[in-house]
Amino acid sequence: MSGTMIIKNSIQSWLNRFLLICLTTIAFSSLTIAQDNTLYFSLNEVIRLAQEQSPDALIAKHRFRRSYWDYRSFRAGYLPNLKLDATLPNYNRTIDAITQSDGTEEYRERQLARYTANLSLSQKIGLTGGEVFLNSGLQRIDNYYTDTTTNQFLSTPISIGFRQPIFGYNSFKWEKKIQPMVYEEARREYLESREKIAFTAVNHFFNLLMAQVDMSIAVKNQSNYDTLYNIARGRYTLGKIAENELLQLELNLLRANAAMENAELNYQNMLFTFKSYLRLKANNPMVLIPPAETVHFAVDVTNAISEAQTNTSTGMAFERRLLEAESQLSRAKLDGRFDAEVYATYGLTQSSDLFEQVYKNPLDEQRVSLGITIPILDWGQARGRIKMAESSLDLVKTSIEQERLDFEQNVFLQVTQFMMQKNQLFIAAKADTVAQKRFDVTQKRYMIGKVNDVLELKNAQIDNDNAKIGYYNALKTYWTSYYDLRRLTLYDFINERKLQVNPEELLK
Repeated sequence: MSGTMIIKNSIQSWLNRFLLICLTTIAFSSLTIAQDNTLYFSLNEVIRLAQEQSPDALIAKHRFRRSYWDYRSFRAGYLPNLKLDATLPNYNRTIDAITQSDGTEEYRERQLARYTANLSLSQKIGLTGGEVFLNSGLQRIDNYYTDTTTNQFLSTPISIGFRQPIFGYNSFKWEKKIQPMVYEEARREYLESREKIAFTAVNHFFNLLMAQVDMSIAVKNQSNYDTLYNIARGRYTLGKIAENELLQLELNLLRANAAMENAELNYQNMLFTFKSYLRLKANNPMVLIPPAETVHFAVDVTNAISEAQTNTSTGMAFERRLLEAESQLSRAKLDGRFDAEVYATYGLTQSSDLFEQVYKNPLDEQRVSLGITIPILDWGQARGRIKMAESSLDLVKTSIEQERLDFEQNVFLQVTQFMMQKNQLFIAAKADTVAQKRFDVTQKRYMIGKVNDVLELKNAQIDNDNAKIGYYNALKTYWTSYYDLRRLTLYDFINERKLQVNPEELLK
């Protein structure tokens, strides 16, 4: 019989016995709820619930939503921006110095109101770091005098212009490279968080499962020692066993009673933790169903490392951090150095005292400016900033190189550990079967008087209990190793495909 078949048969055998033990445990715990209300959970069901409604799942979902909308806002910033600026009105009543026709100044009271409306359309140019814009506006001034009021209008039907830095740091260009990487990193982090949640769910599942097994073992041992103690009392009365053996069995019974109470307390604690993590509010009895079989497959270390570098947020973070350091070096080289900016507009304009005349026969207007900045003496500040940025870039490269090696080593160790689980699980299943058989034989021989050493029976019982717990620990290690490997690589090795997520599903 193959190792896989032995494991499957052992699992199936223990599954049947486990369900019977759980029913005994439920009766022992004085649960008065009808059996039909018992909730049964498989490992896959627990993982699904954890990934949907656990606190970690909700936190991961909201964190991804924030990253998603931040990226959407970034992309929207590179789309045409249409806005309306208006002042309705700007009223001003004050005393100012007014220049007279002969050049003298005289303080007079002024009272006026301005109304402005400007509609603008602008577009960033990521490649050059410039901006083009289109404006249309209308202004009105009302001057209030003692005996009259005058109105004047100024229109700008259309004005086209652009603003272009020539030698400065182009933040638009670097943002268009870095921000998509930040969003992709967030998407991968969400996938990793799902696998981490699965890892945590596996731990909670097997912690509660082993607590149930411990309680079942405690119930069985208490029942066995109670039976053996009563049989021993009869044999002691007939003079077939020594008093020391009777006392040893009584001591074992007392310890079994104490172990049963401790197992009950531990079960309740694990049950509370389990329900809290899955946010389960039902008070129905719960029974966990162990995985009926495990799928073993070979994982190529080189392929696993390649998938980890390609798929995970860690691999993306290496590239992003390097790009950010290069961006800061570019900023240090260009900021505070020789710079120039071109600003130019061309448009039409007209003014009139009558609104119906303000758009007739508009005059053209042009504005062109070239501004330059030439640092003459900065006492080495610019050079110092460049050297600091170069050192930061070298530091990032060195850190990434070391972190990449550590990351690959971690993937290698995880693959190695997972590949060991097939043999470890086979050994644990075989040990469980052998220990159970040994205990059954020893117990039967003791009850019919062929084994008189009570310590031999106790040792068989301890070995049986340890083997059973060891088997479930091996099963727990297998599944935690499996999901940890998925988290480190974001790759489904069973179906041979990359793990994916639909962002639209997370926004509902």
